[in-house]
Amino acid sequence: MLLQTLREEVRDANLELVRRGLVLYTFGNASGISRKDGLVVIKPSGVPYEDLAPEHMVITTLDGQIVEGNLRPSSDLPTHLEIYKHFPHAGGVAHTHSEFATAWAQAGMSIPCFGTTHADYFHGEVPVTPPLTPDEIASDYEKNTGLVICRLFQQLDPDAVPAVLVAGHGPFCWGPSAAAAAHHAVIVESVARMAYYTRTLSGKDSPIGHALHDKHFLRKHGQDAYYGQVKTK
Repeated sequence: MLLQTLREEVRDANLELVRRGLVLYTFGNASGISRKDGLVVIKPSGVPYEDLAPEHMVITTLDGQIVEGNLRPSSDLPTHLEIYKHFPHAGGVAHTHSEFATAWAQAGMSIPCFGTTHADYFHGEVPVTPPLTPDEIASDYEKNTGLVICRLFQQLDPDAVPAVLVAGHGPFCWGPSAAAAAHHAVIVESVARMAYYTRTLSGKDSPIGHALHDKHFLRKHGQDAYYGQVKTK
């Protein structure tokens, strides 16, 4: 079976979204890419998570042509493909309709960085896209969803802010692997919930200062990062 290991990783990433309470029924999807093969592995459309097995995963090219699999790929495949085409370090993509992150998306509001939990993962707010136009919705909707994400990130670093809210829709997250993308989806929901509570409790609209934000992000992700243990080969 083609790309057996990646199939298992993508299946596990999808199940992680369920374990963390980010999806209901068949909502959401996760995928992974083999850059050396130019192939994407993605969850099949509408298949219950409890039934997912590695052999159910669908393999496609970056142009969306099915290479292996008897099931239809996720309807969000074209969005994933645009992210892979435009963000060269993305090794996995995860999309959910998680409650708090989706509420911010439906409000058309970016998630501000009110504290260090957010700053540990995102070097800036989690942005929201402009709404799609009627023409973008009527034709190639899922591809245009990916394109509106990628246009927004022409002015942002997708490695420093590995998540976005699609206006009126929900969050898309990415990372160096399918597992990392699912991890970021979990964190986005957590910071979305905390930001909602922060604003509700205090009416606070000002994010934390740049010094504290930079310190927390860079100690974990910067050139001289010192968070965690030294990795040995």
